[in-house]
Amino acid sequence: MTEKIRKRITFFGSVQGVGFRYRASHVANALRLTGWVHNEWDGTVSMEVQGREEEIDKMIEMIQEGTYISIEKIYVKQLPLDEHEGIFEIR
Repeated sequence: MTEKIRKRITFFGSVQGVGFRYRASHVANALRLTGWVHNEWDGTVSMEVQGREEEIDKMIEMIQEGTYISIEKIYVKQLPLDEHEGIFEIR
């Protein structure tokens, strides 16, 4: 079984006002990922997500399939696990 990882991801493009956070939350819950998603002041969306890498990659693919969502660039940073986190939330 693959180990859990945690990533901080910043999404650039048409990612605010298009249902991005709600789609991310729905997909995360379906894939049993934990973390959070948040709109930033500069028009980007930040997310910290925790789970198996394959599931995180699948989450990003599924978010991109959303109507009106257009991800132009993604910045990813690996983080230490949060062992106490149990849900995925919209902030």
